[in-house]
Amino acid sequence: MSVPAPSFTTAKPVTATKALTPARPPKIRLEERLRLAAAALGRNLIPPILTLIVILGVWQLAAGVEPGGLPAPLTIWTDSHELILHPFFDHGGVDKGLFWHVLTSLQRVGIGFSLAAVAGVGLGVLVGVSVWAHRGLDPVFQILRTVPPLAWLPISLAVFHQAQPSALFVIFITAIWPIIINTAAGVRNIPADYINVARVLRLSPLEFFFKIVLPATTPHVFTGLRIGIGMSWLAIVASEMLLGGVGIGFFIWDQYNAARISDIVVALLWVGVIGFILDRMVALLGRFISRGSAV
Repeated sequence: MSVPAPSFTTAKPVTATKALTPARPPKIRLEERLRLAAAALGRNLIPPILTLIVILGVWQLAAGVEPGGLPAPLTIWTDSHELILHPFFDHGGVDKGLFWHVLTSLQRVGIGFSLAAVAGVGLGVLVGVSVWAHRGLDPVFQILRTVPPLAWLPISLAVFHQAQPSALFVIFITAIWPIIINTAAGVRNIPADYINVARVLRLSPLEFFFKIVLPATTPHVFTGLRIGIGMSWLAIVASEMLLGGVGIGFFIWDQYNAARISDIVVALLWVGVIGFILDRMVALLGRFISRGSAV
């Protein structure tokens, strides 16, 4: 029996397989992007627009049933269209458009609120860090924060004898309490792990503040700032009604004395819109600084 002769064949070269790459998501066409953007815009705009239309319609009907009370929207447009369309006029003295009255009030709010923010954050950190400061100052803060803003006005006039510093003091004393309370709550709620890491790294008090306290308390601080800016705007409008001079609060009171209710309604709309813008600005700043963690 013979053994068959071995046969050899040339092996084919082995080719390297292509590396698997993750599939790219399909590109969204420009038309699709525009459609999605329009749909999102519609979801955000249509509900408030419809609500506004319903409110104006009910308001118009109710004003027609009870004449002599709150003027109807069409009556407001007829009486105050010049005030609405020309907010930038300046005839000297207190005869100014709504823009200049609002600008004067915003300048006062900017100064008073800035002082309250600096002092409030500093006191809030002190109360949150120190047990003795919390025990000593917290009862005082809780008592003073319940005093209505206008109740401080006679005290400020007696001390400063002028309208401008008195208005700034009322703004300051009104806005500082929510800033202190929220900042102190944020400091007390700093996780224990953060404090332990600071001890291990032997951070100095200044480094502890900027690297641990400030980042951890930013959401609480900006919650207090949002409440404070809203209360500042409320306080200045009420204060200007009594102090006089240029300002949106004085304008509202002056129009009341002149029995121009339509102009008062227009001014109130300005007050509401400006207050909303101030709140949104502080909220956006908080989200930017805290990288989205602030409310």
